[in-house]
Amino acid sequence: MSNQPVSGNRPHTLSRRTFLRAAGVAGGAALGPAVLRRRAEAQETPSPIRPDPAAKRGGTLRYAVHNAPAHFDVHQSGTVANIGPQSPMYDTLLRRHPKDGQTIIPDLAWKYEISPDGKKYTFHLRKGVKFHDGADFTAEDVRATYERIVRPPKGVVIPRSSLFTTVGEIVVLDPHKIEFRLTEARPKAFMLGSFASGWNIIVRKKTLDDNQGNLRQVMNYPGTGPFKHVSRQDKEVWIMDRNPNYWNKGLPYLDKLEVYHMFPFSPELGSAFISGKVDYARLLDPVSWRKAKEMPGVTAAAFNQSVIQAFWTNMKRKPLADPRVRRAIHLAMDRHTLVEVVKDTAPMQIGGFVYPFHEMSTPKADLEKRLGYQKDMKPAVQEARRLMQEAGYGQGIKGLDFVVRDIQTFKLWAVAIQAMLKEHINIETNLRTVQTSVWFDEAAAGNFDLAISAIVSSLMDPSDYFSAWYGLNGPQNYSGWNNEQFQTLAKQIERELDDTKRKAMVRKAEEILEQDPPLIPVAYEQIYDAWYNKVRGQNPSTYFGIYDVVRWDQVWLA
Repeated sequence: MSNQPVSGNRPHTLSRRTFLRAAGVAGGAALGPAVLRRRAEAQETPSPIRPDPAAKRGGTLRYAVHNAPAHFDVHQSGTVANIGPQSPMYDTLLRRHPKDGQTIIPDLAWKYEISPDGKKYTFHLRKGVKFHDGADFTAEDVRATYERIVRPPKGVVIPRSSLFTTVGEIVVLDPHKIEFRLTEARPKAFMLGSFASGWNIIVRKKTLDDNQGNLRQVMNYPGTGPFKHVSRQDKEVWIMDRNPNYWNKGLPYLDKLEVYHMFPFSPELGSAFISGKVDYARLLDPVSWRKAKEMPGVTAAAFNQSVIQAFWTNMKRKPLADPRVRRAIHLAMDRHTLVEVVKDTAPMQIGGFVYPFHEMSTPKADLEKRLGYQKDMKPAVQEARRLMQEAGYGQGIKGLDFVVRDIQTFKLWAVAIQAMLKEHINIETNLRTVQTSVWFDEAAAGNFDLAISAIVSSLMDPSDYFSAWYGLNGPQNYSGWNNEQFQTLAKQIERELDDTKRKAMVRKAEEILEQDPPLIPVAYEQIYDAWYNKVRGQNPSTYFGIYDVVRWDQVWLA
């Protein structure tokens, strides 16, 4: 089968009849256009997400999530404040199945093919799909969307561009068929996961043209999704109605979606859920989540988030450019205590430079035997002091500017980290708390010595964030870090198609990162959700992050 293209209209397999029908079209030059058209239409398979005859229709879902974005451009965003309220209005080429949040299934593309050399991805697009303004959806909209993501226009920064660095040409073959031509093959799971990312919503070409490719100030741009914009009150609620012309006939079940703005982990969010003012709450604090878990008629779920909590060390500042100083700082962190410090504010788990729950990372049991991750801090502190002495800073460092993002977890951690640095290696810092948007401006401009926050990835695959977080000029490489040995290895990992070889290389990359830290990992977040049992059709327990399965088209109210 190695000489056959891979096809993806799963989870179904081609029946012999379907195969023969397809073969007939491919070789049917003598047949009339009408016959060809009927046969082509007959091939289009429906979405694997089919209406459930047992589901009840109607009603309004009251969903609470962070919902106060600084702008409205989903492609340019990296925050749930955009994807939480806006995703129900859009579709993607492929998507993750809501049943597990992992399986990749067709969406606006009903089928895809991958060439034997892995360098062409051909998508067959659904016909008859309409944008909310009544315009037809075509391959030109896909091309315009992805040209923007792959090669953003001047002044536009899209964090997911790094997923598609190997995309050379995007070619429209006909109004419902488009081909992505890669300069180099990438692992199939990586590429399909990139196309299925919830961030990569399809927007209309005309919308992009009308707004010079920048949608930051455009609140209501048309999508093809299951819900349509009705109204929005800033920092209050975003209201959407069911799209009666949705292409996936029979969905959505809900008449209306009300997305309420609630800060993550806040007492207000917990109170709103426990008092029954909202039906579904995302990003609950641990105390409220535990209460919800004990409530009759409520389900509570915990799942891994696609985020690293960390602090960055400015490589342009002399003491911090020395890898021995950065490793000393890394070893001075008592991570078990840091997780404990925020246990009633946000759920966290220990990890290093690779997602601790990914199959390619060092297993937790082995990680916790390493310096910097052990419960007994004495060996790590001893080594940290030796490194500081060797680097010429045995007497410590004074007056570092420590920029803290104005969120409760970071404020709690900053105080604890400040104390650990002073006690373990005599580094003195001055805390400077700033609002979220200011934090990113300061970090991007390099106006800090240390800076604590969190950053996201689109995929669990290391090739995504090795580029974005640690890559030379990576969009989230706030330290300005570079290590030639790592960059060379990261490129090899990107190109390697054998998973066993990739895993060995990822472990080697971890070793480099441990010795020459590009950032100082603090913890990895978990998400706490809860919902009343009348909400049916979605359980995120096996999801990775909160950015892919967020459309609510399969959810109904009992």
